[in-house]
Amino acid sequence: MRDQGDEPAASRGEQIQAAEHEAAKQRLLAQAEAERIPAEETTRAVPDRRWRRGQ
Repeated sequence: MRDQGDEPAASRGEQIQAAEHEAAKQRLLAQAEAERIPAEETTRAVPDRRWRRGQ
């Protein structure tokens, strides 16, 4: 038979796991934001003169 003291321990462990999961998610989001390249820089058309010389 389960002891009533086991119930809070399981939920406490789940709370810790959820907090760690959220912290990891926030770290990943912060890292992605730091490495993000603005769309203006990726969509800017830059002529490639090397390609034109080859033709």
